[in-house]
Amino acid sequence: MMRTIRQLYGKTLAASDGDVGHIKDFYFNDQQWAVRYVIVDTGSWLPERQVLLSPHAFRSFHQKEDSLPVILTRQQIENSPSNAAHKPVSRQYEEEYYRYYGWPSYWDGGGMWGVSGLPVTPWPYLMPDQQTTAPGAPLSNGDDPHLQSTKAMNGYHIQTGEGPIGHLTDFVIDDESWAIRQLVIQTGHWLSAKEIVLSTEDVDRISYEQSTVYVSKTKETILAAPEYHLSALDPG
Repeated sequence: MMRTIRQLYGKTLAASDGDVGHIKDFYFNDQQWAVRYVIVDTGSWLPERQVLLSPHAFRSFHQKEDSLPVILTRQQIENSPSNAAHKPVSRQYEEEYYRYYGWPSYWDGGGMWGVSGLPVTPWPYLMPDQQTTAPGAPLSNGDDPHLQSTKAMNGYHIQTGEGPIGHLTDFVIDDESWAIRQLVIQTGHWLSAKEIVLSTEDVDRISYEQSTVYVSKTKETILAAPEYHLSALDPG
């Protein structure tokens, strides 16, 4: 089912033994357009650290309730590798993170999702002796330049070959594959503004320095698109 990222902000996350916080943000890969992590606001429970949950942590993502179940305990999350708040996510941290939980990493192929429609169902939890990266294996360094925040991109300009056409207001995500399928953009001035959706396949490139998404569609094609309504995604 298709959902919008905006619908998911603020959703409570329930571990097997209690709530752990609510959804604050999403990190996605801007090449595959696949969500890699849900960023959790834990309130005063785990201050001064950024808590990330991989799609592997979710038993089901297409819940209509306000609470989303997580197949972890509070202690597992508390004891997970710590990443300081407002710090980039490095590959070294990611390898430590996946090693700790015993999940296949998305860059190893077996755990990759968003490209070929995976994971349709959650990956099984692996015991320590089944981990894909052996303890003590060398860790790579550096931040992933393709790991981006959905909230940080809110308001980005949309640029066609003929000039600007509007700005980004939301993302449409497939809640089975965790792939971002469409961008929701607002066109026009405030009196004549309307929202339409644009496929991520139409994105040529993203300039983070200019806060701009460059697209291949023409102004005429975009303006002729039907108006987007959130209710169209609501299964009722």
